[in-house]
Amino acid sequence: MSNRILLVEDDVALGQQVIDSLREAGFEPHWVQDGDDARSLRPDDYRLIVLDLMLPGTYGMDLLKRYRAKSEVPVLILSARDDTADKIRGLQLGADDYVTKPFFPEELLARIQACLRRPNLSGNERLVVGAIVIDLERREVTASGNALSLTPVELEILTALARRKGAAVTRDALVEAALDPAQDSSRRTLDVHISRLRTKLGEDAKQLETVWGIGYRLSEGS
Repeated sequence: MSNRILLVEDDVALGQQVIDSLREAGFEPHWVQDGDDARSLRPDDYRLIVLDLMLPGTYGMDLLKRYRAKSEVPVLILSARDDTADKIRGLQLGADDYVTKPFFPEELLARIQACLRRPNLSGNERLVVGAIVIDLERREVTASGNALSLTPVELEILTALARRKGAAVTRDALVEAALDPAQDSSRRTLDVHISRLRTKLGEDAKQLETVWGIGYRLSEGS
C-alpha cells in the first residue's frame, strides 16, 4: 500500500515541521496550503489525510464532507479550535481523529500511526448478525441487503461488536479496538461514532443496543 499522506495546512512553519516528521517516519507527504487546491485532489490517492480547518479558500469542514462523499480514507483533523462542538461536528462528518494545536510532532505521528493500524481486518471471515453482514476480506458491510459506506473506525467498532454478537461489549473494549485509549475524550468520541453507525444502519439500528452502565451490544434483532 502507498505511504502517501496528504497534508492540508496553510501555516508554513507548522506544515514544514509536519512534513519533515512524516518523511523521517518513512511516509511520502504531499503538502497543499490552500483549501481550493485541496478540493480537486482525489482522496483515494492517499493512505491518510491530515486536514486543517481554518484554511484560505474552501473551509476544512467542507473539504471533509467532500472527501467523505468520495472515499473512506482515514482523515485526521488538525486545528487550533478545541471547542467540543467543533470536535463532535468533525467526527460526525466522518473524521477519524481530531488533534488540537499546539502539539508535539511525536503526538501527531502516533495518532497517524494509530489511524493506519485500525483497518487491520483480514482473512475471508464473514460475520452475520441478523440483517447485518460484514465481509472482512472485501471490507464490505450490508444491512438488509443495502451496502453501507463506513469509515475505518466505524467498521472496527461494528466488527468488534459482531464478533461477540448478543454479548455486551464494554466501552473500554470498544475504545481499545477502534480508538486511542490514551486520549481523555475517547469515550465521548466512541458515542459519536456509535451515533453515526446507527444513522447509517437505518431501520436495522435497533440491533445496536445500549447496555446502560456497560457499553453496547449487537443483537440478532427481531
